[in-house]
Amino acid sequence: MFSRYFPSSKLSTFLPCFRTFERFSSRKPPKSPQLIYASNLRINTLARAGKIQSARKVFDEMSQRDVVSWNSMITAYWQNGYLNESKKFFVSMPERTIVSWNSMIAGCVENDCIDDAYMYFSTMPERNISSWNAMVSGYVKHGMVEEAARLFNEMPKKNVISYTAMIDGYMEKGEIDKARSLFDRMPQKNEVSWTVMISGYVENECFDEAKDLFQNMPAKNKNVVAMTAMVVGYCKEGRVEEGRILFDGILSKDSVAYNAMISGYAQNGRSEEALKLLVEMLRMSLRPDQTSCASILSACAALASPVAGRQTHAIVVKLGADSNVSACNALITMYSKCGSIFECELAFELITSPDLVSWNTIITAFAQHGLYEKAVAFLEQMVLRGCEPDGITFLSLLSACAHAGLVSQSVSWFDSMMKNYKITPRPEHYACLIDILGRAGQLDKAYNIIQELPFEADLAAWGAVLAGCRAHSNVELGKLVGEKVMELGGDSSGPYIMLSNIYAEAGMWGEVTRVRGLMKEHGIRKQPAYSWTEIENKVHYFLGGDISHPNIQEIRTALKQMNLQMKFHEKVLDFTEFYFQDELKYTCNLDAL
Repeated sequence: MFSRYFPSSKLSTFLPCFRTFERFSSRKPPKSPQLIYASNLRINTLARAGKIQSARKVFDEMSQRDVVSWNSMITAYWQNGYLNESKKFFVSMPERTIVSWNSMIAGCVENDCIDDAYMYFSTMPERNISSWNAMVSGYVKHGMVEEAARLFNEMPKKNVISYTAMIDGYMEKGEIDKARSLFDRMPQKNEVSWTVMISGYVENECFDEAKDLFQNMPAKNKNVVAMTAMVVGYCKEGRVEEGRILFDGILSKDSVAYNAMISGYAQNGRSEEALKLLVEMLRMSLRPDQTSCASILSACAALASPVAGRQTHAIVVKLGADSNVSACNALITMYSKCGSIFECELAFELITSPDLVSWNTIITAFAQHGLYEKAVAFLEQMVLRGCEPDGITFLSLLSACAHAGLVSQSVSWFDSMMKNYKITPRPEHYACLIDILGRAGQLDKAYNIIQELPFEADLAAWGAVLAGCRAHSNVELGKLVGEKVMELGGDSSGPYIMLSNIYAEAGMWGEVTRVRGLMKEHGIRKQPAYSWTEIENKVHYFLGGDISHPNIQEIRTALKQMNLQMKFHEKVLDFTEFYFQDELKYTCNLDAL
């Protein structure tokens, strides 16, 4: 085409110029750092939001990429659970940096492929301190502390992250002395190092050491995490007031601090304070976690407050935790304690994959309400769905038998537990079976079981026989068992009162005087019983013998009317028979499970 404009003699002169022009025009446009940076940033943002396909689309549409682009996609894939895609990208990378190798190590660790992580670590051409730290932390995360220590000792250079990771590993394994020795040898410490050490002490039940270390911690390092760890420690020790003082001293409280204090209140029976703190937390626009929700539900159960329980249930649903197994288990317990057995079953149905605790919780709920048939039905479902019952399951079934007075069935379940499921009965199983036999009047059989126990009978077992002796007026056995129960009973007034009542019913007033004298001699006084009920969000407490309630006259009138109606229907109960029953906790007490 050029021959039309240039003579052939001149063509050779211009041809090199045209070839140069052609060479430059065929080159790719130069990279735009701003465009690449913006695309890389977009990939990271989408990946953090879980939009991995959109991130990949941005990557594919990039006309030019740098190594950061590739590293971003590798990290994006493993952070969203697609480790194999990360591996494919890593293999196809045009060039790799230490960051690329370190990302693969971190991805394998996060996706529980610790052997693959070590493979990348051992084959990478060069390592930096981040490579070593990633591998040491990975071993610690997977409980492989010895392997972590071996790598730690081989490290050519260590920093505060290296030391802190190993301290955390030793604390997780319970090797407190090794952790402290390493902590003391650290060339420099930061707030994370101090916090890991304090938290480790708290988790390993070494609160005094945690407290001493916290007091020696530099003021600049006393952050919310360290202070929260100490709040947990105080609550574990039952020193809730001191924990609250420290909690109040946290200037910028986060949701973790609130959750720790709420759980501390609930675990120490301070249910009302736990509920109040939850309200304060919500007013601060902070979000309770699933553990905190479970603690609050436990607090509602302890108060037997269905109103507060339903309000907390609404919060759980709003937070999206209503499908969480722990929260649902707590819901079942709460509704059971509040007497709402129908809602227990509804809460159980929310769980897509019930675990052993879930099954035991619902079976226990039906057992506590005397619904033997329902308890057995759920046991059958449990076995059909491949969940093996444990000792708690059978304790619940025995309790259901106790409530329903089913003696033969209780013996059958006890035998099945040992023969079919190879579960060794614990003292509480024997105590429950003895209680059932005692209630049914089979006192000799109950006493013989105690004599044949493979271990020393505890207070619960002896107390169950004593309760049976009282119920069936067996003075002879009651005297024998009562002396044993008083010997084991310590400061409890229950055994003395029970034995005294047995003697009183038999007209043995001299023995009554002797037992009452023993109570006085040992300084034992009967603890007054109390009950409570909730009306219009207000809890009313009633102490035995107390007439100070402002509505006592109306209450007495209502009780008289109820008594008249019961007499009319010939269903009068002799309440004196049960007056002292609450004093002894010898029956199958599942509340502590």
